[in-house]
Amino acid sequence: MSDCHSLGDCDDSRIERLYEYLDGALSHADLVEIKDHLEDCPECAQEHDLECLIRSVVKRSCTEVAPAKLKSNILDRISQIKTVDH
Repeated sequence: MSDCHSLGDCDDSRIERLYEYLDGALSHADLVEIKDHLEDCPECAQEHDLECLIRSVVKRSCTEVAPAKLKSNILDRISQIKTVDH
């Protein structure tokens, strides 16, 4: 049974563990604990789903490639700054 029963009962440390869960940064035992908690706690499950959605949108946004001309301009500017500094 869940140890939280209403919105806000899960503290920041549990939410932090949720992020670690999504990052795959927990031990097997901790992964099982968080997974079990998500099954029993609708508020944390909602937080999990929202975080998954946010990560998905960010990941899609990061697939865009900058134009080659922009990259060239940035590298040229870096070279100019390095030349002036030395």
